Amino acid sequence: MDNLEKLEEKGIYILREAYRNFDNLAMLWSIGKDSTVLLWLAQKAFLGHVPFPLVHIDTSFKIPAMIEYRNNLIKKYGLNLIVGQNKNAIKNKETFPDGNTDRLVCCKKLKSDALNKSLSGEWERHRLDLTTGEFVVDENREAYTGVIVGVRADEEGSRSKERYFSPRDKNADWDVGDQPPEFWNQFKTDFEPGTHVRIHPLLDWTELNIWEYIKSENIPVTDLYFDNGSGERYRSLGCFPCTNSVQSTSKNVDEIIEELKSGKFANIAERSGRAQDSEGGGTLETLRREGYM
Repeated sequence: MDNLEKLEEKGIYILREAYRNFDNLAMLWSIGKDSTVLLWLAQKAFLGHVPFPLVHIDTSFKIPAMIEYRNNLIKKYGLNLIVGQNKNAIKNKETFPDGNTDRLVCCKKLKSDALNKSLSGEWERHRLDLTTGEFVVDENREAYTGVIVGVRADEEGSRSKERYFSPRDKNADWDVGDQPPEFWNQFKTDFEPGTHVRIHPLLDWTELNIWEYIKSENIPVTDLYFDNGSGERYRSLGCFPCTNSVQSTSKNVDEIIEELKSGKFANIAERSGRAQDSEGGGTLETLRREGYM
């Protein structure tokens, strides 16, 4: 068994353990390469059927091509898509750059708050009706106590402190110093009532692993990751006011793999194009302690 097969096997095992141990389970889908690989693993884990909803937090500032890709893939696979949003913050322009709000406050309102309130059922959620193609109110306001996330330890410093099964309190606050040990594929899945658990099947994958797996499985990803002739492409996707492309002429998956193997980005963080990550030391970890993805 090669390394990719081992990673796939463990990812599928984690997904099945999560489904076995958590009644109200959901999976976050950001539309990026990692969460799309996670979606592919979920389909393999459950023989083509994904038995839990996909939750997408729509900030209203996503690149339009991302939303188009999201809706097309949902319809293609017949998936249950739930969308959460901080409508008040968007309506009142408590956002960057529309209002007098900095990036980190905007992230907290549109991502952390929207995510936590949507997962808890406190805020109205919407689902995509596959018959009509329209979004309708999701009548199920039950809280999701287990949430599957496409986090990788190598992507960013605070993510390296996660566990495969990472507990949060009832407010989704993360105590980084109080994480359960995970040795020899033994995972703690029984937590106190009221605990919110983030589950990370891709924790030990690298950026290169992700692209190699996308190639091996022929997984469809958004074209934003490829150079369209401008000499630039996106390496990490987020809100368009805060996400910059990188200089790269890679036009397909094979060329991205070769680019990563060449060491071109060895000293450049994968999320270097995400402006909110670089605003002050430790700010992303602060956001993540409060529920950010």
